[in-house]
Amino acid sequence: MRVVIAEDQVLLREGLARFFADGGHEVVSTLGDGATVAEVVDQEQPDLVVLDIRMPPTYTDEGARAAREIKDRHPEVGVLVLSQHIETTHAVDLVGRPGFGYLLKDRVLEVDEFLETAARVAAGGSALDPAVVGKLVMPAAGSPLARLSERERRVLELMAEGLTNTAIAQRLFLSQRTVEAHVRHVLLKLDIPESEAGSRRVLAVLTHLREVHDWS
Repeated sequence: MRVVIAEDQVLLREGLARFFADGGHEVVSTLGDGATVAEVVDQEQPDLVVLDIRMPPTYTDEGARAAREIKDRHPEVGVLVLSQHIETTHAVDLVGRPGFGYLLKDRVLEVDEFLETAARVAAGGSALDPAVVGKLVMPAAGSPLARLSERERRVLELMAEGLTNTAIAQRLFLSQRTVEAHVRHVLLKLDIPESEAGSRRVLAVLTHLREVHDWS
């Protein structure tokens, strides 16, 4: 996997580069801001771009804007956005696209899981931080999400994180048949047509959540 890293914190940038290198991946470029990251992607054609959502000069949404530009110009390139805090506003336009992930920075410390998530995003999959997903799936009054049971909401959270039915079954210590039933119920209760393609299922759920919630 060829990786571009854009992160203004030097220690974190170097640490990310070391994690990927030790994992057998090639870090083709590291940047301290998001000003030229899209041009670097044009030149290097990486499989994955990892970037901070807030970078110089204003430390507001430079990373989010760069991520959007990259996905517009290179839809096939995976983009994994890192954030210090839960900031759903800047990521909302990207959540419905394949090959996009959004993690809180402390997830980087779980190196093996982080690299696994990065590889999934590079391959076109989805990944949202559990803390972010937990905030998004809390049912508001009158929301279709209020129809879900506690177990179904937990299954939805794991679906949104990008986990397959098999992985969900392992995480919740359930049989795969039970998880499949929960997934069917979630899709039915949210009025989302079932799909055999896992990524389409996750993206459909996330798109629906975007429509029924104010993610600001």
